[in-house]
This record gives sequence, structure tokens and C-alpha cells, in this order.
Amino acid sequence: MPKVGKHIYKRKDGRWEGRYVTGYVNGRAKYGSVYASTCKEAREKLDKANREIERKQAPIIKAGKVSEISACWLAEASSDLKESSVIKYQNMLRLYILPEFGECELSDINNESLINFVNMLRTAGGVKHQGLAPSTVSEIVTTMNQLRLYALKRDFSVRYTTECVSVKQSKPDIRVFSIAEEQRLIDYLKKNMDLTALGILVCLYTGIRVGELCALKWTEIDLTEKVMRIGRTMQRLRVNGKERKTEVKILEPKSKHSIRTIPLPDVLVRLLKEHYKKDAFLLTGDKDRFIEPRVMQNRFKRILKKCGIEDANFHATRHTFATRCVELNFDIKSLSEILGHASVTITMNKYVHPSMELKAENMNKFSGLFGE
Repeated sequence: MPKVGKHIYKRKDGRWEGRYVTGYVNGRAKYGSVYASTCKEAREKLDKANREIERKQAPIIKAGKVSEISACWLAEASSDLKESSVIKYQNMLRLYILPEFGECELSDINNESLINFVNMLRTAGGVKHQGLAPSTVSEIVTTMNQLRLYALKRDFSVRYTTECVSVKQSKPDIRVFSIAEEQRLIDYLKKNMDLTALGILVCLYTGIRVGELCALKWTEIDLTEKVMRIGRTMQRLRVNGKERKTEVKILEPKSKHSIRTIPLPDVLVRLLKEHYKKDAFLLTGDKDRFIEPRVMQNRFKRILKKCGIEDANFHATRHTFATRCVELNFDIKSLSEILGHASVTITMNKYVHPSMELKAENMNKFSGLFGE
């Protein structure tokens, strides 16, 4: 049996064997083996086996109770996280994780514990025990993984991995207005022009989010340069220690890429000039009074009903804007930056939905390709 490297041999049957020490009995070493078709593969398997032995023999350092370790994690992470993210993690802990594991030692939670917990959330989670939505379960699992990573960085013993659970989320139906629906909506808004109608038109012509619209002030719109600067968004967030459970806050956008300058089309500039009011919120014409996203959402749905257009969420304006841009052969890189995306891939996969008319037009290009 020729030897190649330390503890690696080529067997008579052509396979490669790597041997490693599993432990000692009465002072004598006990060995285990790994097998592979190549020397390189055997060496990789041997290294993995040795690392596993070292991990099992390492002293166990307890992490502490989940309630304690989660408080330490959030206290340290808060300076790097957005306020909305901190509140989300607090909610996942308070509502789901701490009631189940709060008094448990983090190092005692294993994969089976996590699998049983996730299965319970899916089938009986929630106030009415009706089972939680996959998106909520996914956020809870993400929070458990953040606790795990925090503990591992401090060399604490952690026995579970979130890779043992899989939360499948069905993609939501994407609503894009047809050209006929969008034309009907725009006609209605122009005939019934007020600040709400103006706000909806701004979204149809620029693709900004409803939270960005609600936070938008005239100081961020330059009608001379024909640009609009997006640097804030509005959200209703849960607050702790106050009489009111939630509070509307104006914050930085979801990512640095969402801070952007958007060129305004002339048709929108003309409409904006008619309603300009210095320093005020665009949707109210008032410096101190604003309209929050859920109010704008309700107004939008009432307008769709009056137009005889099938129900849709306000976000459909953003999907529709992106789709129209693709139909008009926009440069995708430019569109991605206008939408505030980190990459072109996000724009293509999430927001671009070619209409059946555009697909048919592209398919018909085959008709004259071969002279038929």
C-alpha cells in the first residue's frame, strides 16, 4: 500500500484511504478511515474528519440563556442596524422566540428543537393559533440564525444550524396595470386633480415607493433642474414603553442605493408647478402635517374602484412604471438606478414584467427572419 503524504495511502483496489485518530483506549490510539477515488479528495475528507474530531473534543463554553444572549446581541447590533430592523428583530423575539426558548440555555438548543419549533409556527403559530405566514416564519428563522452567529463569534457552543429547516415562500402575484388601465387611471386623476391624485401620478411617472412619496417635501423637488431627490421614507413602526403601540417615523430609505436623484419628465413637471408650496409635504401642502402610507393605500384603492379597475396595492404603480420603461426600451442600468436597486439583476427579476403584447411583438420578429 504506497503512502502519499501523512496518513494517506493508495489501496490495492485503486481507492485512496486516509486514516485519522478517533481517540485513545488504555493509551493506544483508535483509528477511523475515509475513502476516495483520488488523493486530493481523500485529503479533503481527512481534513474534514480531523476538524470534526477537534470540534467534539473542544471544551464546551455555554452561551447563556436565550433571553440574555439576545439582549446582548441586539444591544451591540443596534448601532449598525436601521431602526426598522431593530424593531423587527425585537418583535420576532418578544412574540415568538422568547416565549419558546427564553429561559433555555442557547447551547442546549439542537436541530430537532429548531425543527419542532418551526413546524409549530407553521401549523399553530399566531394569536389565533392558525399558523404563521411563511414570510413571518422566515423572519423568525433569520433571527435565530443571527443569535447563532453572535454566539459563534464569541466561541460559545451552539448545536443548531438554521440550514436544518427550509421555509418555502410562494412568490406573490405581481399586479401590473395594462396600458388601457393606466390610461383610464391617469385620465381620472387629471380630471379630479388634488394632492392625492398628484402623488399617485408622481409614482406612476417615477416608480417611487409609497413610503418615499409620503415623506416627500417640496424642498426635495427642483423644478428648474427637473429632478427629484429621494432620501427619506415613512413607516409605521412598533414602539416599546409607550401608550401607543405604533408610531409613524420618517427614516432613511431601506438601503444606500435607495438614496437617489430622479430626472422628472416634462409632463410631470407641468403638473407639479401648478401645486408648488415651499417647504411643505407634497401630499398635504402643509409643513407639519403628513399623510401616512396606509391612508394613501386606502385612498388609492377607492380611486381604482371609481375607475372600474381591478383592485391592486399601491406598489402596483412601481411595477407598472418599471414595465412601461422596459416596453419603451429604457436602458436597464438607468432604470435600476431610478428605482434605487443595488443591481440590474434585482430590477430584471423583481420588477420587470413584459406585457403579452410586447412578448407577441418580439415573437413576431421571427416572421420575417427567414423570408417567409
